[in-house]
Amino acid sequence: MDIWQTLYEKAKEQYHPQEVSPFMYAHHVVCALESENGQIFTGFCFESCCGVMDLCAERTAALNMYLNSGQTVVKRLIAFRDKPPFGQGSGMPCGACRDFFMQLNEKNKDMEILVNFETRETVTLEQLVPDWWGMYRYQNGGAEPTEQ
Repeated sequence: MDIWQTLYEKAKEQYHPQEVSPFMYAHHVVCALESENGQIFTGFCFESCCGVMDLCAERTAALNMYLNSGQTVVKRLIAFRDKPPFGQGSGMPCGACRDFFMQLNEKNKDMEILVNFETRETVTLEQLVPDWWGMYRYQNGGAEPTEQ
């Protein structure tokens, strides 16, 4: 079994859409990621009517990784709803998740994100967020840009 199959199976265990209350819905988007040391962490989407309480599956998996291991670097990630990513933008992290991963660790720019499960096509996070706004801080020891 290859790593993408393993990640898919782990994420699929989390998929069971559930109405938590009349205001909250969970487990309808799932994610599994492989950390820098090879551990696998999962997460699921949690949405509410108020919006600010929402957590995407990708960020939940990353938070599980950090809380349980202290790691911040992701090697590979798969996210999906009722079926694995099938191309044409399926399985792509939202903008907030893309930014979160970039802020979590500069190395995450190299993480592979599965685009098509059948063909094993991937993209890197850097391909999704070229010329990311925060790279300046990484390159300059956390310093804010100053006007010249």
